[in-house]
Order: sequence, then C-alpha cells, then structure tokens
Amino acid sequence: MDRGEKLYWWQTRWFVALATFMAIVPLLWPDIPPLVDLPGHMGRYRVQLDYAQYPHLHDWYNFSWSLMGNLGVDLLVIPMSKVFGLELAVKLIVITIPAMTVAGLLMIAREVHGRIPATALFALPLAYAFPFHFGFVNFALSMGMALLGFGWWLRLARLGRFQFRSLVFLPISVLIWITHTFGWGVLGVLAFSAELVRHHDAHRGQGFVREWLLPWFKAGIQCLVLAPPALLMLMWRSGGHVTGQTADWFNWRAKMMWIVQVFRDRWQLFDIASVGVLFLLLFKAIRDPNLQYSRNLSLSFLFLAAVYVLLPRIVFGSAYADMRLVPFLMAIGIIAIRPKPGMSMRGAAVVAAIGMVFFTARIAATTWSFFLYDKSYDRELKALEHLPEGARLVSFVGETCYNEWKMTRLQHVPALALERKLAYTNDQWSMPGAQLLTVRYADAQRFAHDPSQIVTDVQCPREWWRPVAWALTRFPRDAFDYVWMIRPPQFDQRFLQGLVPLYVDDHSHSALYRVDHNIPAPVIRPGELPLPKWERDLILNDGRQLTSNLPEPEASPSPVGE
Repeated sequence: MDRGEKLYWWQTRWFVALATFMAIVPLLWPDIPPLVDLPGHMGRYRVQLDYAQYPHLHDWYNFSWSLMGNLGVDLLVIPMSKVFGLELAVKLIVITIPAMTVAGLLMIAREVHGRIPATALFALPLAYAFPFHFGFVNFALSMGMALLGFGWWLRLARLGRFQFRSLVFLPISVLIWITHTFGWGVLGVLAFSAELVRHHDAHRGQGFVREWLLPWFKAGIQCLVLAPPALLMLMWRSGGHVTGQTADWFNWRAKMMWIVQVFRDRWQLFDIASVGVLFLLLFKAIRDPNLQYSRNLSLSFLFLAAVYVLLPRIVFGSAYADMRLVPFLMAIGIIAIRPKPGMSMRGAAVVAAIGMVFFTARIAATTWSFFLYDKSYDRELKALEHLPEGARLVSFVGETCYNEWKMTRLQHVPALALERKLAYTNDQWSMPGAQLLTVRYADAQRFAHDPSQIVTDVQCPREWWRPVAWALTRFPRDAFDYVWMIRPPQFDQRFLQGLVPLYVDDHSHSALYRVDHNIPAPVIRPGELPLPKWERDLILNDGRQLTSNLPEPEASPSPVGE
C-alpha cells in the first residue's frame, strides 16, 4: 500500500483518535470497572498503601515487596492514589488498557501495511475480550504496552534506527516484564518473527544458507536486547518462597472453548456470533482474490498459535494462561489481512464501513453491559454502610455449578470491604511468590482465602466450593464478627442461627449479619448434606492442612492470582 496514496477516513489520525476514544467509553460510567477479579486486586492495593498505618492488617495479612513479573497496576496506584484516591486511580489505569490495545493494533497495522487496511477495524473489539472481562489487569496492561512496543519496534526498523532501538528497548523490555511477564514474552515472539522476515527478505536469492538459515541467527541477535528480563524471571521463579504448579497441558477441549468464548460477556448468542464474524473474515481472506495476508504478521500469527498449543492452562499456579493469548492471537491474524493491489477503494470503503459498524456494536453492547453490572455493584455495596471499620468479615457469594455464560462479577466484591472499610475478607488469593500479599489469619482456618467465599446450593463436581449450608455451619465463629451474604443460593433459614441481620436486600436476598457469639452455630443433621470429600480429607489429616493453599480447581471462575 503506497504511502503516497490518498488517505481514506479509516487511515487518518483523527480516526485513530476516535477509535481510541471509543475504546474507553464502556468504562466511563462505572465507579469501579466491573471486571471479575479487579475488586480482589483493589483490596490488595489498599493493604499495600496502608499496611504500615493499621496494625490489625498485620494480624491478617503478610505484605512484603519483592521483584516479580506481575506488578503493573500495583506500582502505578502508589503515585496516582495520592492524587486521585485509590478507586479513581484504579479506574483511570484500567481505562488506558483498551485504549492502548486499540492504538497498538492500529499502529502495527500501519507499520506493516503502510496504511491501515479496512479489515483492521474488525480486530478492535478484541480490546474487550474475555481475559479483560475476567480482570487480569496486570496482564492486560502489559499486553497493551507490548502491542505499542511492537509497533514502535517495526517503525524504528523501517527508519533504520537499529542502534537507537537497541538502547531504548532494553529498559522497555524490563518495564513490560515488571508489568506482567506475559506481555514481555509476547513482545519477544512478535519481534523475533518480524526480524526473521526482514532478514529473509534482505538475503532473498543469495542461497539456501543466507536466505533461510542465517536469518534465524540474525533475528536472535537483534532480539537479544529483549532478553535481560529472563534473568529476572529466573531469580523470581527460583526463589524458595515461590509456590504454584504448572499443569493441564494440551487440554484441547478447553483450548477450543477459549476460542469460542473470546468475546464472552453477557449475551451468549451475540458474543458467539461476533466470533463467527472474525472467523468468516479470516477464512474469506484465504479464498478472496482481492485479499491477502502479510507475510510478516502471518509468521507472527503462526508463532503465537504454536505458543497457544504448547501453553498449559495453569502456569505457576495462575489459571487460564493459554486462554489469555486467544484474543491477541486472533487480533494479529485479523490485522495481517490487507487488500491486494488493484482492489477498488469503493470495495475497501464498504469493508471499512462494515468493520466500523461491528466495532461500534460491540462497544455499545459492552457499555450497556457494564452499566448493568455497575448497578448490581451499587446495590450490593449498600451493605457496607452498616459495616464498621476494621471488622472481621467472612463473605459468601452465590455461584452455580453450570459455568453460566454471564458471570455475576460479584465473586470478589467482598474485597471492597477491605478496600473501603479495612475489614478482613476471605476472598484474597494466597500464593507465595505469585503476588505481594499472602494471608496469615490462622484463626480463619479453611475460610481464610479464595475460593472460600464461593458457595453453592449443592456440592459441585471437581470444585472446592462449599454448599452454603456447610459454609454457614462450619465457619469458625470465634474468628469472625460479621457475615456478608451476596446473592446466595436458596437454603434453609435455620442455618442463619446466631446471625443478627443488619441489612437485608429483599430483591437479591443479599444481607449483612452480625455474629452473636453467645448462640451456637446450627448443626447439620446426619445424612442431611454430605461432607465434601476434600473437607473429609483435611479432617482426616488432623488439621495439618487447614490453613494451606487450596489446589487450583479444574473449572473455577476465579483464577489463582493474576
């Protein structure tokens, strides 16, 4: 695409600015971005900011700074919270993530093709993909930085400024790794594939060795500037305090599911149809004589596809590792498409208009979805008006066994009691080495950390969640003064024995209770409800594991850590 040609509306700077602004629209209204894990992270941010000022936090949590590849938002909230307060600071940081993702994709498309192809507009809705909805904010921030970084990497190569590129990308690679390891790894894959194509083209027709083998060596040399964080990675993961398994390799059923669920939000038919639009475009580019794939980004797509196939579902205890790559894999495949020389601009304009309609429809749906989630947050958070500061709070959030398409996004709302009221909450992740915070409140026993806040009506297969009746009868009442029920499943009201209501929402059945320590806990009658096998195993082990970290559940909606 000749850089001297006339610019069309989707290739102009004003369009890039408009698309970047549209990317932030869904996040403008909600006070707290309604992302599943984000409230849990906000509880951790509050601890890190106020740990030295409140001694009771030391009784409940361990918090110590260490260098790890998962610190993006954790570091940014320190200066920003002093100016805006914690909640607004988090919102402003999260708003930048889809904006950077959209701007990065358009920058890459322009550098690779010379002009932004009309088909690139179809990739923009992937800024609001399932991993972002899940609240992997450090990961998503690092990926936005990686896309912008890759666009600049390509631009500096086009301008021949290789020495300058090496100088600036050494600190950039470290910065992205500190934000989150995943973004650094993806940047390395993208940069290596681009260098491989560039050196192959430079030696075209010079023999098999120079054209096909030497480019691998030269590309590796060019990308050495991105390698230093590997030493930091080795130091981090080799520490004796680091825990977490790496497991569930080649789970093909899950890998196919992540692709289908890439837009998973609220309306299943609409979300799956949106995935179908992307696949239709990807396949059409193979057969349509007017479209073709860029060799540069096609190789990047193939490399990322290989990473996706080889990546397990759980890496160092963090779940859904492979799922996180899917939207970016698909986005690279989409922006690799471009018109062949000779395609009429009328046809390109039609494609751009359809792409803009698709982008606008997804943004509008996400905006409405976030508005509805924000209303549910506001409704549930009314209970905190009746909770004193520094309370010992145990929370139980209702969930089903069916992995429903629309997630309530309430699984970590209890952490907002920690963020707003400096209360103890049992939904924090506790995995040494994965995050800066671990739980130390031994009196809480098996109700100390995530996923003890998740309750169901029955025991779900292959899950660590408790039936709500078991949770209400077995939580250690001496360790807690308040119970927060958030949209619990139906249960016999006799299990509320010893709980004094302070706030009840008749619509959602959410409620806040004070524990009356003078009244004993209710008892489950023999045979009334089977004890979950994992609780039986813990009891048989004489309580030695009562405060240990729970293994990663097979299909939990709440991953361990970032």
